[in-house]
Amino acid sequence: MSNLVVLRREMVEIGRLLETKGLIVAAEGNMSVRLGGHCFLVTPAGKCKGELKVQDPLEVDSQGRCSAGRPTSEWPLHQEIYRMRPDIRAICHAHPPWATAFATAGRDLDGQLLTETAQVLPRVPLAVRSLPGTPEVARSIQPHIKDHDAILLANHGVVSVGNTLKGAFELLQTVERLAQVTLLSEMAAGRCGLDQGMLKELVDRS
Repeated sequence: MSNLVVLRREMVEIGRLLETKGLIVAAEGNMSVRLGGHCFLVTPAGKCKGELKVQDPLEVDSQGRCSAGRPTSEWPLHQEIYRMRPDIRAICHAHPPWATAFATAGRDLDGQLLTETAQVLPRVPLAVRSLPGTPEVARSIQPHIKDHDAILLANHGVVSVGNTLKGAFELLQTVERLAQVTLLSEMAAGRCGLDQGMLKELVDRS
């Protein structure tokens, strides 16, 4: 089985998980994988990600051009991330409700709240609001993407990156859990973060 077929199947599976876990609805969200050189595999525009077939993802060049089909309208966002982060190989963008609530409220997320995220996701910054499907979205992440693997898109959702599509998807799930616990902790008794001694110990272990 070729590597391209494996990647297509993984994109289909991640699309199904995004929908079944409630991180997207209808035709929301998009994904991409760097194939090598100037070639990428991306989700098509207007297609429900939970219903993708193996043949649906499109092979595009660095400008988003392909021989057939229409790639996601958010390709400029993916393109800019790949340009600024040559180290990453996959991108996942979705609209997880808890994290999107923070993005809509104009708040970033402090990963130091949880021991599980303090090392790998110390902060999820908030990009300025921009119109989806435009170059403005790509510009909005420029101040953050070099130092962060996940970003809240104001009034829009979350974008996460990784060495694999599965890794990018799992990081997006982690952002959603962080947002959920953050809000629930504030509702329960006010925010209670890690003490500085414990935080230093966690950082020293990394």
